[in-house]
Amino acid sequence: DDEGSVEEKEHTKKKIGPLATAWLTFYNIAMTAGWLVLAIAMIRFYAEKGTHKGLYRNIQKTLKFFQTFALLELVHCALGIVHTSVLVTGVQVSSRIFMVWFITSSIKQVQSEHGVLIFLVVWTVTEITRYSYYTFKLLNHLPYFIKWARYNLFIVLYPVGVVGELLTIYAALPHVRKSAMYSLRLPNKYNVSFDYYYFLIIAMCSYIPLFPQLYFHMLRQRRRVLHGEVIVEKDD
Repeated sequence: DDEGSVEEKEHTKKKIGPLATAWLTFYNIAMTAGWLVLAIAMIRFYAEKGTHKGLYRNIQKTLKFFQTFALLELVHCALGIVHTSVLVTGVQVSSRIFMVWFITSSIKQVQSEHGVLIFLVVWTVTEITRYSYYTFKLLNHLPYFIKWARYNLFIVLYPVGVVGELLTIYAALPHVRKSAMYSLRLPNKYNVSFDYYYFLIIAMCSYIPLFPQLYFHMLRQRRRVLHGEVIVEKDD
């Protein structure tokens, strides 16, 4: 996941009331501010230390808070105040939370990997762009450069972010195998087994079918928004 949520909020204000609009505006302003705080913290850390080692530990509390706060986007979809697929949003939000809570924060040995730095930078740029886009859209004052950034930066950021995530998961595999973390061995009272090591391998393989679908979905949205093309899509 990289470009973040691919949901379209183009027509949000047409079908929701002022209360929902006010909430979405507040939510997007808060998320923009949160990711800006993260960006500033990352820049200051690197300026002071001259290395990315220790960066994740320095920002992880803020990152975990705002990334977990994004679960509200599923609520927005379920309530119908944002017109997008719950499934698509769920996959993207849950994959981010999984990377934060169950990979990078849980396995300290990977926190200084270059893959972590890659996805942190990509996520930060992506989310500042995305949430500021939605904020200005809801306020009926959308600067073109933000619209342009929203529908162009992902072309590079999305695949680069995916590479960062995959490198991080790959780096975690030896530590997961050695520690058997989050795994459940037989025999046990539940009579089931779970191997987190193989689960991570399956998770990595899942990028193969999921990435192209989400990426080309964004490309179709880009053509529609920037060039006015009418795109006929199948329901998610």
